[in-house]
Amino acid sequence: MYTKTVLITGVGRTVGIGAAVARALAADGWNIVLNYWQAYDARMPWGEQPQDIGTLTAELEAAGATVWSLPADLADPDAVERLMAEIATQAGPLTGMVLSHCESVDSGVLDTSLESFERHFAVNTRANWQLIAAFARQKTDDGGAIVALTSDHTAFNVPYGASKGALDRIVIAAARELGGQGISANVLNPGPVDTGWMDADTRASLTALQPGGRLGTPADVAPTVAFLLSPGGRWVSGQLIKADGGFSA
Repeated sequence: MYTKTVLITGVGRTVGIGAAVARALAADGWNIVLNYWQAYDARMPWGEQPQDIGTLTAELEAAGATVWSLPADLADPDAVERLMAEIATQAGPLTGMVLSHCESVDSGVLDTSLESFERHFAVNTRANWQLIAAFARQKTDDGGAIVALTSDHTAFNVPYGASKGALDRIVIAAARELGGQGISANVLNPGPVDTGWMDADTRASLTALQPGGRLGTPADVAPTVAFLLSPGGRWVSGQLIKADGGFSA
């Protein structure tokens, strides 16, 4: 019987990294809470795909997991409190959390709007801090494991890269501050993974930079997340890990 439950944020589509992580964790015996916000997908090039949550839920349940699907707009300062209250009522305490949601709209130093800058930090930084703090305030016997996805983006993606950089520091701080509670916390950089955001030129240029001659896929990233949440991975904490096929080498 399943006794461990993980929250995975940003799982709005079957082709995303969050969905691949959910599949890997279902295979490892986790109950899964899927968080999503399809209004974000509607603003992106790939568009809203409302059937994907149901499709993924059915797939995970067929693999033996119990699944809860809970929408939340993490730009809302009150969303995390509501989401965690729903999780506590429906699923019970969490023992794992994978932060794979994001706000990502390209812009640089000169053309980033104040609204965009603040929304990136609300979603990518503040909400993750709130989620980590809420995770730590639960009453559990074994602490738990946190993994947050990050990025190296800087130029021409300033609010995204800056907000992810702040996230890195929060997660590393959490590893130090929360380690006494048995909580591990790590940041994972998957490098360029095409989940629908790349055009043909971007795909070709990034592929040329990969030592293995191909881009990473969500399925390449998921096993590293699963390891960090596993008993064997819990001694790893406070690290920024690059599972990117050598892209950053």
